[in-house]
Amino acid sequence: MHTGLIHSIDFSADGRQAGHLSIPYSIDRSPYYQIKIPYLRVKNGEGPSILLMAGNHGDEYEGELQLGRLMRRLDPSTIKGTVTVLPAANLPAVMAARRCSPFDGGNLNRAFPGDPAGTPTARLAHFLEHELFPRHDVILDIHSGGTSMAHLPCTLIERQKESARFERAISLMRAMGASHAFIADNGPAAPTSMGAAARAGSIGLSGEFGGGGTVSPASMAFTAKAIDNLLIALGIVDTPLLGTLDATKAALQLLSLSRHGQGIYAPRRGWFEPAVELGAHVKAGDLAGWYHDLERLDLPEEALHFAEGGIVISHRLHCDSQAGDCLIQVAEPIDL
Repeated sequence: MHTGLIHSIDFSADGRQAGHLSIPYSIDRSPYYQIKIPYLRVKNGEGPSILLMAGNHGDEYEGELQLGRLMRRLDPSTIKGTVTVLPAANLPAVMAARRCSPFDGGNLNRAFPGDPAGTPTARLAHFLEHELFPRHDVILDIHSGGTSMAHLPCTLIERQKESARFERAISLMRAMGASHAFIADNGPAAPTSMGAAARAGSIGLSGEFGGGGTVSPASMAFTAKAIDNLLIALGIVDTPLLGTLDATKAALQLLSLSRHGQGIYAPRRGWFEPAVELGAHVKAGDLAGWYHDLERLDLPEEALHFAEGGIVISHRLHCDSQAGDCLIQVAEPIDL
């Protein structure tokens, strides 16, 4: 009664099922409290299956809003196969507008494979990796830069040792229609949703769909197009559910982000001023920005330079920075 995760999903049933994943968690206000994470499962016969999730981090809104919209539009009669939607996976973080859960400090995307008797975040991660992910062919986990980062819009996969799965992941990533995509190399034990998807035998897809703790018409359109294109590529739907049919496909530039040297990190308390825009092509030694010290105005700003070349993929939005904060990153263009 006090541990685990409770649900009433009938995984074999056709039709539309809406409800909650419930995690018992005693708090001061309510000793028998349950964290209620909304889900929708729509199934129409045999066919491909996909789990769409957002709110892994609570301050990343493009996926949360578009998946909420998708839930209202999904109809079993217009799909083939199965679509499961978790628009606010780390619900406590979503409701608190925070990256991590205010209940246990849990970062869901660092909590896999989880623990069925652990904290709420650990219990959710365990359920996702061991119960929900294995029931789906494809997992799409939608991210953005959150409140602290601006991010080049892009899709993402983890490098896979199994060539057939890796090639299928690349094919689906191309179908989503982004102009940039990067391949992460966090290894088979990665504590992320993409690591969990691989261990569950599913194809994991993700991406950074915006940033800044807000949304824009461009970021929402990018997210809608990626979801629609993926559902169409899988054969689950024939026409877009969130946007309009767009036959154009941008040329995809693949990127690799796998080394700490591709980022510049704050050496101490300071104020960061970027010198380049997202998407800029830079070389090793190029100026990345300046680091100011408003507590020592007699000191000149410090010029920061890239250690590696590539395409600028993200930078810190908050000017005020602490030692260890990532200030800016470049990704390496690659070909497969």
